[in-house]
Amino acid sequence: MFTLLRLLPWQRLMLEQLPAFGIAWLIAEAFYKWKSFSLEMLGFLATWFVLDAAIQGVRRLLPPRP
Repeated sequence: MFTLLRLLPWQRLMLEQLPAFGIAWLIAEAFYKWKSFSLEMLGFLATWFVLDAAIQGVRRLLPPRP
């Protein structure tokens, strides 16, 4: 996490990671009721990973900014 925050520019964090983090958090809160903190945290992290991968895939399809 420290490396993520240290290496990525703030603009990328706000435009890519924050939305993926927020949506993953909402999904985990609404649907992951596994009665185990560890399982729910793993589910949250996996959801964040998938959402981030989807955002990166869409980002690659868009033309680069000038």
